[in-house]
This record gives sequence, C-alpha cells and structure tokens, in this order.
Amino acid sequence: MESANPRISVVVPTYNNIEELRATLESLTAQGLPADEFEVVVADDGSSDSTAKVVRSFEPRLALRYFYQEDRGPRAAAARNAGARLAAAPVLAFIDTGTIAGPEFLQGHLEFHADPAGNGGGPQAVLGYTYGYRPFDPTPGLSEAVATLAPETVRQRYGDDPSFQDCRHPEFASVGFDVNALPLPWIMFWTMNMSVGAEEFWRAGGFDESFQGWGAEDLDLGFRLYKHGVRFQVGHRAWAIETPHERDPAGNAESVTRNALRLLTKLPEPATELNWAWFASGEWLVRDNSSALHAHYKSLLDWTARVRDLRVDGEIDAAVRDAPDGSSVAVFGCGRSLPRSLPGSTLVDFDADVLAGLADDPSHRIHHALGLRTVLPDQSVGLVVITSRLRGVWEQYGSQILAEAHRVGKSVRNWCQEPSKATV
Repeated sequence: MESANPRISVVVPTYNNIEELRATLESLTAQGLPADEFEVVVADDGSSDSTAKVVRSFEPRLALRYFYQEDRGPRAAAARNAGARLAAAPVLAFIDTGTIAGPEFLQGHLEFHADPAGNGGGPQAVLGYTYGYRPFDPTPGLSEAVATLAPETVRQRYGDDPSFQDCRHPEFASVGFDVNALPLPWIMFWTMNMSVGAEEFWRAGGFDESFQGWGAEDLDLGFRLYKHGVRFQVGHRAWAIETPHERDPAGNAESVTRNALRLLTKLPEPATELNWAWFASGEWLVRDNSSALHAHYKSLLDWTARVRDLRVDGEIDAAVRDAPDGSSVAVFGCGRSLPRSLPGSTLVDFDADVLAGLADDPSHRIHHALGLRTVLPDQSVGLVVITSRLRGVWEQYGSQILAEAHRVGKSVRNWCQEPSKATV
C-alpha cells in the first residue's frame, strides 16, 4: 500500500534480525493512526538473511520503503540517514528493530509536533517512553510475555513494576518529567524510540556517519539538536516495549567509549568531556541510569559560578618562573587574569565566559575544557600548570585530570596539591 501524504515517517534500522523486525513491523500495523497517514522505512545495514522478504510481506498492510546498504560493519548512523532521505513526512520517528510500538505510538509522537506552542514553544524532539529498556537488569519474564501477548496486555501485566520502567525513569521523575530541566537533557536522547521534525533533523546535520559500531551517535545528534534550540519532551503516549536480547557488554563498552571520544573531539566542551569520562569509567555498565553524570555536571556548573572571578595568575607566574627557559606551557584552569611572565600558551578553562575575555589575544590557544581529556597531543608541551580553580572538582576527577596533564606534558605543576596563590 502507499501513503500519498504521510504525517510521520518511521525509520527502522535493521541487520540480520528477521524475527525481531517482524515483531516491530507487526506492532506498527496495529496503530490507532490510519495506515494512510504514516509510512515505514526499513533501513537495512547489509543483512544477509531474508530481511527483504520479511519487509515485502508487510506491503499489503503498511506503506513501506526499503533501503539496503552494503555490509561494511555496523553503520547504524548511515542507515538511519539513508532511511530519513527516503522519508516523505515532515516528522521523522526512529525505532529500533525489536522495539514493540504501543497502539498510540505514532499519535503520541505527533501530538508534540502538531502543537509546539502548547509544548513549550519552538521545535520539539520527543523521547518516547520505552518500557523494559534495562540493558543490564532485564525484566524477568519479559521476553516470553512480549512473544505471546499484545503490547497493551504486557504493559498492564507489569504495571508500575520498577523492573519494567524505562531505565531513564529516575532522571525523568527527578524533574517532574520536564527533561529540559536536567543539567544534560541531550544525554536522554536515544534512538530506540524518538522523533524529531525532518527540518530540524537536517538543519542539525542528521546523524554523523563517521560514527560506526555501537553507541553515542544518538547522543551526538541530541547534542547538536540541543545547541540548535530544540526542546526535549517525554512522550508517555508514544510508549513502546524493548524486547530483551543478548548483548556484548565488553564490545559495547569499547565501542561506545571510542564513539564518546569522537563526540568530545568534534564538539569539545566540559559537557562532552564528562560524558566521555562516564563511559570510559565503565560506570554505565553497572548503573542503568546516568543520575551521577547529571549530578557531576550540576556540581561543575555550581563551582564555575563560585570561582568565576578567582584569579590564579600568582600560581601561573610561580610555575612559569620555575620552569626551564623556553618551555611551552599549558594551563588547566587559567582564569581570566594572566601574568605577564606567561608566554604564548595553551589555555584551558571550564568557564566559557572566562575564555571569551581571553579570545582577543592571538598569542594563546584557547580550549573550553575541564582537563579530563583535552584535544592536545601526547607530550606536546613542556609544562602543564594545574591551578587551584580545579579544587572544587578534584575529589571527583583529580586522578583523571592529573593523568591527562602527564599525557600531554613533560612536567606538571599541580596547585591543587600545594598551598594556593589564588586571589579574588
């Protein structure tokens, strides 16, 4: 069947997963939205099984498009973009293979895009509530229930069982489900169930196809949408159920950490730095939610406001004067006031306002960062000065900042472990 003017296009990336794909497509045939008002685009990332045949079997019941790309390793970002290019509707919904859409899934997504003024104004991205998405704490018996029962029945059976909740539920609930009140709303943007206007999607650049393997390509897009002023909404009515399946924790950890570093490298600032550190620490493997990451970023914002006018030029001057002549210098936590003794240097600070006041001096290279992971090459400077502006985050991140300083510098002077020469 065809849809001449679909209101929403659903993009489903897939790879050698015909039974899960069949379940996802079956759930889309049971939508309350009339079938001629939406379309489904299956974006095949190089399947070698009978995926194309399964897709064709749904053509009498769904307005379907199918795209196939050569198998060159996991390229979900490229597959989703290809599906989005084929899509004809003004709203793009993304759902993963194996995610089962509730009967009002599409109406739930559309209600936020139809009336943006009534939902906080401006463009919206919808985070569909996804039951059972608990990668490291699967809901007991959920696989069997999803295989034999309708989605509504599964939801009724489990009710408010905490083991069935979306693993983002604690963060959602902490702000009354106003995601925009979270310190890092974009890290809630996951592709297993979300939607965004096609215009906003392409204005932000779509998915970055350089992301390969598993993880972080959705956070990268979410971050760029956030920077473009898109607001995030939790879609309770746009609910779905994630079918538990086997995962590769070690492989996923390596991949997502690598991709989080890619995100940090292309869009460097403390928020993406903390995101990378969270993945690199492996904390996400033992915690299904990122409450600690939000808390750490909120703490950094509070500390930033507290020390905005803290001067550390005395610390920098003392460190530079003790350094061998001609040493290149990087300063972690430079502050807004620099000593005359400081030659052209690399200046790192977590306060964007502080760095803005230094931008007119071409002798310095400026980086907006905390110092957990910078874009500087290994052993690229003679001396790294860590100032006392970092004392407020030292207990949490001191060992990582110190390790980074030793990675990029041949020697390190650390005022977080010495009496301070800072002034206000």
